[in-house]
Amino acid sequence: MRRALATLAMLAMAATLSAPAHAAALPAAITSRGILQTAVVPNYPPLEFRDSASGTLTGFDIELGDALAAKLGVKMGWQETNFEQMLSSVKTGRLDIVLSGMSDLPARRDTVDFIDYLRSGVQFFTQASHAQAYGRMTALCGKSVGASRRTSLPGEIKTWSDAHCVAARLPPINVVGTEGSADARTQLRQGRIDAAVQGSETLPFIMKNEPNTYAAIGEPIRWTLIGIAVGKDQVALRDALSQALGALMADGTYRKLLDKWQLGPNGVAAPQLNQGQ
Repeated sequence: MRRALATLAMLAMAATLSAPAHAAALPAAITSRGILQTAVVPNYPPLEFRDSASGTLTGFDIELGDALAAKLGVKMGWQETNFEQMLSSVKTGRLDIVLSGMSDLPARRDTVDFIDYLRSGVQFFTQASHAQAYGRMTALCGKSVGASRRTSLPGEIKTWSDAHCVAARLPPINVVGTEGSADARTQLRQGRIDAAVQGSETLPFIMKNEPNTYAAIGEPIRWTLIGIAVGKDQVALRDALSQALGALMADGTYRKLLDKWQLGPNGVAAPQLNQGQ
């Protein structure tokens, strides 16, 4: 009898030790369904995109999300949506989180909290064949510069233009809103715009896959933070995700993913909450 009780105690202890870290902190609804429903727009390599050969979702965010879910003892349910619907889907409870390269901006924090996990640099770039014309960044003054109208980047361009072009009595940049970053690059290649802006986290990947096509202009004009968006009322979920992210940073998984996807300069030292500006 004693031996049987000892065996049961050992089995119970083993089960406890093997239980996924942080699983108990998840809301019961997510734990019971076993799936973390997550909004994603797979058009932002290397963070999230579809592999051209297999058609499967891949990228830094996809691998990070799957690793987070494993830490939490659930699976990631990737739900493709459009950019405009991501935050509303979390607000209404249709989806649990957004993990899709979304910038942590104060204006977005009315309904969600952001667990910041990556830095993004606002980066000007142009065609590689035109790079010599932009040895000085003020050469952009008076030029047409495109960026996705769905993001904060058009406003970033105007802010830089006001500070460096208008203030110096140079012609302002003509800001062109595009249908996403891919459209900005298309317009750039076609000569319809002179330069473009997108996050510094994307350019090394794109330049590797399209060699001798683009060239960065100067250094990033501003650094922002990218975060996982969680509903304001989902404190337990937010804290569980933050703890799981910290665990991935501590065990080296996060660093390996940064290196794999050429994102070393974009990493952060620890999870942060609502620190984007």
